[in-house]
Parts: sequence; C-alpha cells; structure tokens
Amino acid sequence: MMSLSPSLGSSYPWLKELKSEERGLYLIHLLLTCANHVATGSLENANIALEQISELASPDGDTMQRIAAYFTEALADRILKTWPGLHKAINSTRVVDLVSEQALVRRLFFEVFPFLKAAFLLVNQAIIEAMEGEKVVHVIDLDAAEPMQWIALIRGLSARPEGPPHLRITGIHVRKEVLDQMGHRLSEEAEKLDIPFQFNPVVGELEDLDVERLHVKTGEAVAISSVLRLHSLLASDDEPLRKKLPLALKNSNGIHLQRALQMSQNTLGELLEKDTVNGYSPSPDSASSSPLSSPVSPKVDTFLTALRGLLPKLVVITEQDSNHNGSTLMERLLESLHSYAALFDCLESTVSRASSERLKLEKMLFGNEIKNIISCEGAERKERHEKLEKWIQRLDSAGFCNVPLSYYGMLQAKTLLQGYNCNGYKMKGENGCVMICWQDRPMFSVSAWRCRNSL
Repeated sequence: MMSLSPSLGSSYPWLKELKSEERGLYLIHLLLTCANHVATGSLENANIALEQISELASPDGDTMQRIAAYFTEALADRILKTWPGLHKAINSTRVVDLVSEQALVRRLFFEVFPFLKAAFLLVNQAIIEAMEGEKVVHVIDLDAAEPMQWIALIRGLSARPEGPPHLRITGIHVRKEVLDQMGHRLSEEAEKLDIPFQFNPVVGELEDLDVERLHVKTGEAVAISSVLRLHSLLASDDEPLRKKLPLALKNSNGIHLQRALQMSQNTLGELLEKDTVNGYSPSPDSASSSPLSSPVSPKVDTFLTALRGLLPKLVVITEQDSNHNGSTLMERLLESLHSYAALFDCLESTVSRASSERLKLEKMLFGNEIKNIISCEGAERKERHEKLEKWIQRLDSAGFCNVPLSYYGMLQAKTLLQGYNCNGYKMKGENGCVMICWQDRPMFSVSAWRCRNSL
C-alpha cells in the first residue's frame, strides 16, 4: 500500500516563479511523467508529480493551466480506481443528471463554436440534393438532440421548386421528454410551412437499437444522419481485444514517454502559442500501433451493415477527427493533449477567460471527455474518437461508397465560418469529405455515403 504522507508533498515555491512559457513546458513534462508513473503502477511517484502539477494548473488560468487542470483530474481519477471501494465511496453522494448535463453542454457547444452549425449546413444540403424529386422522405437521426438542424431542413425542403415532400423524421434518444420536445417543435414548424410531417420517436440506446423500430416503409427515400455518435459503439468491442494484447504492447508506455520527452522544447512551447497550438505533434505511428486502433470493430461493422439493409439513399456522418482510441494510456494522453489543446486555444482566442459559459464547456464537456479517455477502460470508455480514414475503411467494408459533398453546402459552411470574425476557423476538402478546422488542424469531419451499386 502506497504512503500518502504529506512529507512527500513539500511545497515548491520556485514553481510560482516560472514564466508563462516555462510553466507550460514544465506542465507538459509533469503530465507526461505522471502518466507514465500511473501506467507503470508507480503511484507514489505519480502522487508527487500530481502535487507539483496542482501548484501550477488552474481551471481559470491560461490555456495550458486549464488543460493541465483537467488532465490532472483525469489521472487522479484513474489512480483512485486502483482502490474501487475508495473510488465508489468518494463518488457515492455525487448526484449528476448525465442526460440533462449533456443536453446543456451540447447546447453551449452549438452556440459558442461554429463546428456543429457548419456540419448541419453540409448535412442538410446533402439531404436536400439527394432527395430531389422524391415525394416521401424519411430522415433517421441517430442522436436526436438538436431540433435546429431539422427545422432548417424543413425550411429548405419547403422551398423546393416542385413543392415539399411528405417528410417523416425518426429520432433516437435515451429520454422520451427530449424526443417529445423535438417532435413538438418540428411539428409546429411543418404546420406553419404547410408541409405534411410525421415524427417517429424511438426511446433507447443506439447500442441496443432494433432497426425494425425505425419503421422504414416501401417507397420512402431514406436518409440517415449521425452527428458525433458512432464512435461510442467502439466501446462494445474493447474487452475481448484488451485481453489478447501482447505483453510488449502493454509495456509500451515508457517508449511513448521517451519519444515525447525527446521532442524539442520549441515544439512543446508551441502549445502555448494561440495560433500555433497544433505544432505539438503526437507520435506519427500511434494511429496504427495497436490492434485496438485497427478498423476491425464487430459492433460498428454489424451496425453499419444493418443500416445498409435499410437501403438508404444517403448516410451522412459527422465525427470528431481525432485519434483517442489507442490501447495505451500514454498513447491516448499524447493524442488527446494535442487535440484538446486546439479546442482550449480556440476558446482562448474567442471567449473571455471569465466567461461562465466557457468554464461550463471546459469542465462539463471537455473535462468529462478527457476524464473518460484517460481514466476509463473497457466498455466504460465511450469517447473513442477516430480519424476520418478509419471511418472511410469501415463504411467501405460495410458496402457504402463515398458521395462528394455539395459545393453549395460547402460554400454555405465556409461563409458561416468566415462570419465568426476569427481567422482560425477553416474548412478543407479531403477524399470527397469535408474537414472543419481550427487553424490548420482538422477538428471535425463530415462525410456522405450511399449504398454501393445503387443509383
């Protein structure tokens, strides 16, 4: 049993004297060192590193201080899970309505960042163009959390030269009241525009979805939309693979640490620069360094095959373009430190440090995601974001082929990004898909697909 003696954690007054860039570099060094101690079971040394980090990190400081605060919390939570009874006792009185919290932070994310707004423009325009001339349109939303997307679609379809189709939207969500509210808002909008409309609510987890509940009918033109949802299905495939990991892979954390600490200080220092946060490069081979990173994912493959069985005319997928599904702790820490640095930098460049909305976003959304990526394993680890190329491979294997996104949709999205009075938001095409970026770093991908061999 490790000792938590206060003598280990003597104060470090010299830490307070570090300049901003020196502090940022030292925080990165401490986070990597602490993660390596956690991964190798050296919890006493991890505790010492955590105490030093706590002297420097702050949830209301500069970008690096804020990021470090949430990575520190995640690493500490992972250590506590070494003693399940202690971890459960500490969290036993914590009352959190996860679904309500997720709805709140998703709404904040939608309002503060342009990423989802741009994605919705691309998705809706792709659907409108794919459904040209169709009289009965059925849209299936795999995570029915944002009615604004479909209100915009209803308005777009009402303006068709040939007149609006009969529109049916099926929404999937774990909470009935969320679906009831969405159904009410969409029905009101459709009635106002005199569009024949029906809303089909499906209450339940996507992981447990029976496609029969979608009630797809003969003669309907089907479009399926998934926004930031498919990656969670990868958790179901983790446990069997984790048990088969070779010993060399389980012990590879030290190699990642050595590689990271050999990077030049100038490169690490770029994390502190607002406009060059993406200069800190994670391991180039981390995307393919383990079996868990491979696109072989039975649960997702089965789900995509089931969707293909519905013969959709279009499937549009939006995902965070990051590699947070590595098998080792060090791998995930390096990749997530890199990608969340960009998101935190985005807020630093556009929102006041004192903003309550910013604090809520960082703690309730990014902080919780970081904790899930770093602290959790097995089916509990839901935040398994992967790069676009992985999704391309999966969809291709499931019998889909890529449909280039609409030029008009891209024009709309680009205009939206330019309207944010910030030069950091950008967009670029890649393999017929669209990457929505902060600076030159891809943050979210949007891709459209149809069944192979279908017209």
